[in-house]
Amino acid sequence: MEEIYVRHVELLGFEKRDFPSQHYVYMLMVKWSDLTEKLIYRTYPEMHTLHKSLKEMFPIEAGQIERKDRIIPSLPAPRWVDTQKSTETRQSTLADYCRSLVNLPPHISRCKHLTNFFKVRPEDENPPAPNTLKRNETFVVSRELNRGNASDISGPIILDSYRVIADFIKTSKHEINLHTGDLVEIVEKNQNGWWFCQCEFKRGWVPASYLEPLDNPEEAEEAEPNYEGELYMTTDVYKAEQEDEISLEVGETIEVIHKLLDGWWVVRKGEETGHFPSMFLQRAGNKEQYEAGRTKLKGQKPPPRRSTIRNAKSIHNKSRQRLSQDAYRRNSRRYLQEKGRNSKIVAKSPLRERKNQNNIPKVSDSSSEGELKREAPVIPPRPSPELILERCTVNTRKKVSIHKSRSSSGS
Repeated sequence: MEEIYVRHVELLGFEKRDFPSQHYVYMLMVKWSDLTEKLIYRTYPEMHTLHKSLKEMFPIEAGQIERKDRIIPSLPAPRWVDTQKSTETRQSTLADYCRSLVNLPPHISRCKHLTNFFKVRPEDENPPAPNTLKRNETFVVSRELNRGNASDISGPIILDSYRVIADFIKTSKHEINLHTGDLVEIVEKNQNGWWFCQCEFKRGWVPASYLEPLDNPEEAEEAEPNYEGELYMTTDVYKAEQEDEISLEVGETIEVIHKLLDGWWVVRKGEETGHFPSMFLQRAGNKEQYEAGRTKLKGQKPPPRRSTIRNAKSIHNKSRQRLSQDAYRRNSRRYLQEKGRNSKIVAKSPLRERKNQNNIPKVSDSSSEGELKREAPVIPPRPSPELILERCTVNTRKKVSIHKSRSSSGS
């Protein structure tokens, strides 16, 4: 199976961050060969480190042996101190560099080092943190620059359009204000229920529960429930606020049976089911990821649920029907019962399969003994002395003759 590779990189803008100290990161939308699109954040020094590594790995293509052979694009070294002005003016250079990089021959553009650099890191997936004291500032790149960054190989990135169903007021600079009826384009759909959107010249995070697709809502984007369940662990405590939610403590192991786009997944604990914020869940079995998930949750809150939004106005006459918790519990119980019955059958099946493979007929317990008796071979009659003397070997005939003579003398 061919490994995925980067097909297109689009520069969306940059962010000013103040933790652990003031610095700037560029927002890059990476389109992969499997048609997935991921938003990542990289500093300019990181980009330049990648550039230097590629030059060391491919000295001929970098022009270090013969200048005329150079095909790897150039990238100016970073300054000692970055300012907002220098970060902004460098956007055009970085956009051109990314475009040229993915258009290089496959042995460079698809090499493992470059591919790993553009993969999503844990810090790229950090959701907005509305309660932090210092907010990140986002600066969006101009549309003209984006047009110049179009790739002939992959084509333009087509974003899904959604409509806002209720007014949303941002609580951090990560987010954007929206009004009922606004049309937005979805840049990234995060599993935690916060989606990165653009509306005219604004970009930021918005709760998925405030958005609806422009197309027919019956075209469900969400996966069907999986009552087999996936094992996850809770990374934070949550107390249920709605009747269909479930309260869990830190470190509990549960089963996720339905992943919903609004970030509120349906989980199962024993026979109990309920909605639980996915941002407080981490896949079981990886201790390092679990601890990292707990660390990055500080100051973060789950997105609001659709049921808590007031004055929601949908353009669709009929919205998608949601399953009730009674339906989840009923279907889950039915699945577990069926699984229990199947496991008992499977426990007996190996012996049956071996019997069938050896062509051994199936017999009932009551008649097995009689059938075994009927199938026992018949003992042949003992040959007469005359027949032995006629057909057997010399030694055998001699023994029979001796036995016969003793018998006759004894009589």
